[in-house]
Amino acid sequence: MDDRELLARLGGDEEGAREAFDAVFRQWYAPLVRAADAVVRDRAVAEELVQDVMLELWRRRTGLAADGTPQAYLFRSVRNRALNHLRHRQVARRGAERAATPESREATAPAEVVSQEMDAAVRGALDALTPRCREVFELSRTHGLRYSDIAQTLGVSVKAVEAQMGRALRTMREHLAPWLPGGDAL
Repeated sequence: MDDRELLARLGGDEEGAREAFDAVFRQWYAPLVRAADAVVRDRAVAEELVQDVMLELWRRRTGLAADGTPQAYLFRSVRNRALNHLRHRQVARRGAERAATPESREATAPAEVVSQEMDAAVRGALDALTPRCREVFELSRTHGLRYSDIAQTLGVSVKAVEAQMGRALRTMREHLAPWLPGGDAL
């Protein structure tokens, strides 16, 4: 079965989609784990990242563009998730180092309050987005997809993705203005 047929079957009826997904999973799971492991240097984390990508593939199967390849989508997604994992691990390590200093222990309570307020503000700003804006924003900012990849995934034009991102960023800026430099925070 070639790539076009696989993608067509993934987006088709339930039985054909399951067979196509099974074929993609069997063919690409091990190479994807190796690719993720090369980045994160932790086999268990690599397997978890690949499983997340496979789950996302299944969830988005009906929106995949028939002219793409599962291989390109899967490897790009695994690479992005692995890099995001490394960034998160680095931020956590820096946070742990700062928390270990005596000065930071004194500032922890106010910093936690500010952090909680900022988290609530970000959640509120995300909730203010329309469902399509939020989906485009999360695919770009959370999953690290390029506009062309988002357009292909959602079956829309790149211009439509750009317009949705513009709306999303404008809304986020408006809702988060008090937290931005020069805003009215505190």
